[in-house]
Amino acid sequence: MSETVTPNGFRLDDSGQRVVVDPICRIEGHLRIEVNLDDSNVIQNAVSTGNMWRGLEVILKGRDPRDAWAFVERICGVCTGVHALSSVRAVEDALGIQIPENANHIRNLMMLAQYTQDHLVHFYHLHALDWVDVVSALDADPKATSVLMQSISSWPKSSPGYFRDIQARVKRFVESGQLGPFSNAYWGSPAYKLPAEANLMAVAHYLEALDFQREIVKIHTIFGGRNPHPNWLVGGMPCSFSLNETGGINMEWLNLVSSIIDRSIEFIDQVYIPDLKAIASFYTEWTYGGGLSSKNLLSYGDFPNVANDWSQENMLLPGGAIIGGDLSTVHEVDVRDPEQIQEFVNHSWYTYPDESKGLHPWDGITEPRFELGPNAKGTKTNIEQLDEGAKYSFVKAPRWRGHAMEVGPLARYVIAYARGEEEIKAQVDGLLRDLGLPLEALFSTLGRTAARGLECSWAAHKMRTVFDNMMANLKAGDTATANMDNWEPDTWPAEARGVGPVEAPRGALGHWIHVKDTRIENYQAVVPTTWNASPRDPEGNIGAYEAALLGTPMANADQPLEILRTLHSFDPCLACSTHVMSPDGEELATVKVR
Repeated sequence: MSETVTPNGFRLDDSGQRVVVDPICRIEGHLRIEVNLDDSNVIQNAVSTGNMWRGLEVILKGRDPRDAWAFVERICGVCTGVHALSSVRAVEDALGIQIPENANHIRNLMMLAQYTQDHLVHFYHLHALDWVDVVSALDADPKATSVLMQSISSWPKSSPGYFRDIQARVKRFVESGQLGPFSNAYWGSPAYKLPAEANLMAVAHYLEALDFQREIVKIHTIFGGRNPHPNWLVGGMPCSFSLNETGGINMEWLNLVSSIIDRSIEFIDQVYIPDLKAIASFYTEWTYGGGLSSKNLLSYGDFPNVANDWSQENMLLPGGAIIGGDLSTVHEVDVRDPEQIQEFVNHSWYTYPDESKGLHPWDGITEPRFELGPNAKGTKTNIEQLDEGAKYSFVKAPRWRGHAMEVGPLARYVIAYARGEEEIKAQVDGLLRDLGLPLEALFSTLGRTAARGLECSWAAHKMRTVFDNMMANLKAGDTATANMDNWEPDTWPAEARGVGPVEAPRGALGHWIHVKDTRIENYQAVVPTTWNASPRDPEGNIGAYEAALLGTPMANADQPLEILRTLHSFDPCLACSTHVMSPDGEELATVKVR
């Protein structure tokens, strides 16, 4: 038996039954989780491993900084566009480039559309099946399902016939022996609690959301030309307005955007939010995952109301940091301060000159070194058990003032709540009141899931606000979407550094750039999942995933549904935090910069 007490007070016991889930499904990228259970099947230790390497920082060295967005956008195709936005902001910051008001409105619209679509997809297609037993829907009474739906929403698709048709579709899946999108799950687990009718209702909305989410991202195609990976531009946005003509974005396209916004608000508020409340009401005991690491919350803030003003007062969603769940104090965050944000690698498969010290991203090093610790079991290609005392992940360990932090919708909502944002306080207080839960319940798997749903509704409504402000600007005669001042290299300083903070759907994202002699000297991206999935640091502080799993009881160790619930509540994106390397840790290709 081995027991470790971390500086945060966690007692990590790696004895008892060991459960490995590898890979975690219904996420972006590759994630491995190991946990130890005590005799009561309660998780006492957790190890989070990202097992692929990201090398885009290496690829970018020596390139034109104005092109960086097109490379880093390919880090991920799920939260599409967020890395491009972070990149163009970093370059604009380094080179002193200001953007027009319309460009700010368009960027806000595209990000709010991303929040709305991404959160909707996450709830129904990545996370809901942790709470919803699809096969159980076959036992539902369609008429009773109709009554249930009409009791919580005025959504028109609620007739007994409609739910009978959905049930028949599910039955065809089951009888064929091929469950399609519903395969490889733990149907029938005792951890499921919804009645059959609630399961049928949720499955129907799973299918509806699958269709509707495609409509939301049309906003990206209108302003950015495509989705995924829409086009961006250092200095603004690469689109033009021609309100009464056909050569640019005219009133026909703008009316389509307005229609998508209205339909998004309707779908989120009449389907997603009622489903969230209905499902949560059966799982109000799911306030696990409230470890200290999960009470350290970080947000950069985002959605500047006025272009080129980065004060928190100008943000539609303000940021900051909360330590230990103390809502009485929101600390200011400075992404430029080398004492505030540092990345450590002593438990990551990278190497630094001095691994006892962290590096600020401007000075970051991306040099992989894969090695299994002495207490690991298995081989490089078939790891049976990792050694958490050694290196065990391709995810680095970022820290804010030495603290492991959680980022994402929960962090944003708790910080905004603590700052007194009235809209968000009203949402949170109303949901907690409906569920009969205290404010402390936010620091949990259930709270994390609820915050994402509330934020989805907030984002959909904010699209309307931003769109109306943009239209007022256009009607006043301002149609500019780009500013090319300081755009040419002969106007740049010999050396410059910049940072582009963004609140991506999954949390705090930052790109740090060092430009020297008009070329990229160094580039580092610290992404949301790097914060959340981080391994231990030199002080023994564990990351948010690892902390959130501690103390979670499991109904059946052979069906680790509870592990998936907690991890999916973060919406992991390991493709962002890690990228390609061979199973043996060997270099796959050499990229020459010309």
